[in-house]
Amino acid sequence: MEAAKVLSHSKTAPFGFSIVSNKVSLRPFNKHFHADMIATKSISFRLNCINGNPFSSFLKPARKKADLLPSPRCSISSNATTESDNSVLNYFRNLSFDSIKVTLLQLTSIDIVKWSGILCIITAATKWTMNMFFNPFFWMYFSWTWLFWPWLVATVLAVYGLYSFRKHVLGEANIFEQLAIVTSVFTWLTLVPPGHFNGYLEGWPFVFFFVYHYFFFFNVSVRRRLYGDYYARPHDPKWDVNLPMWSRLLFSAGVMAGHWLAAFEGPELHLIPGGWSNLGIWALIITTLLMQYKATLYLANYSENVVEPTAVVQFGPYRWVRHPIYSSTMLLFVTYCLALRAPLSLLFVVAVCLLYYKQKAEMEEALMIETFGQIYTEYASKVKFKFIPFIY
Repeated sequence: MEAAKVLSHSKTAPFGFSIVSNKVSLRPFNKHFHADMIATKSISFRLNCINGNPFSSFLKPARKKADLLPSPRCSISSNATTESDNSVLNYFRNLSFDSIKVTLLQLTSIDIVKWSGILCIITAATKWTMNMFFNPFFWMYFSWTWLFWPWLVATVLAVYGLYSFRKHVLGEANIFEQLAIVTSVFTWLTLVPPGHFNGYLEGWPFVFFFVYHYFFFFNVSVRRRLYGDYYARPHDPKWDVNLPMWSRLLFSAGVMAGHWLAAFEGPELHLIPGGWSNLGIWALIITTLLMQYKATLYLANYSENVVEPTAVVQFGPYRWVRHPIYSSTMLLFVTYCLALRAPLSLLFVVAVCLLYYKQKAEMEEALMIETFGQIYTEYASKVKFKFIPFIY
């Protein structure tokens, strides 16, 4: 048995003793006291030093009356093995066939159904995972250039995006949940349609998945540049120019349908040529991003809280069209259709955007004329095109 050291807590008689081989050795002031003891898991006792106590001859009282001395308090700390204190090991030591039998007899029919369902799900998931990893086609398609389309990931992302959108409508969504909304939407715009019609993904869908994110977050980056954070500021509600809900839903459905039609119309992804033939598409991507960023930045510099204009902006992209932010959005969709070689889908998406943005632009221009009067009228007469330079 290992030695267990005990230290007495007393102001007048500090002493200690040790336990070796079931013997207690007390050593106050180089004196010894031996006693036999029985080994147990824990030992605790109190030594009361009063007149007549065997230990009273060892103490040097600071007062005349020995009974005024504080009682020494003793504690034992053992360095012995702690395996007996481990609850997990004790559980397995006490595990027996009889205890298992008692536990099984206590299960109700509901518990049996519940645990059977969980066991079936675990078994099916394990079988599906093993079949996937031992399937040679999985490893053939799973590489950096050919990625087998994960329908399960897209579905889970869509469900979580809808949940986050519900919280966003209630004003309870945090930054991560807002990002989940954007990512789920762009996944079903740029990745799911070509993945569905091709069975794999490569090339342009991946590029536009990230381009769409950059395009959307330019507005957020402008807020960060002006205010130091990403959060929107309260503003005059009259500048919340929105069309009826049914019109917004139709626009969203039209944009989604245009992306699916582009994936259906275009050739298979591996048949789309690469190299220098895509130089024009990269130029359109850069033009789109620069137009969106510059238009948002110029508008924010002449606005309060980003959305309340204090002047009529006539610089940057506003020298060419009156609504460059809407123009850049249409150009982004057009570039996506061109990259997938889908000209008919391009015309469909442009028609959807023009019908929607035309109504919204008319509402905004009426509000600008109400606010700035002749200044905006002169600007509109000078910049005649709303969305497309030299065309419309």
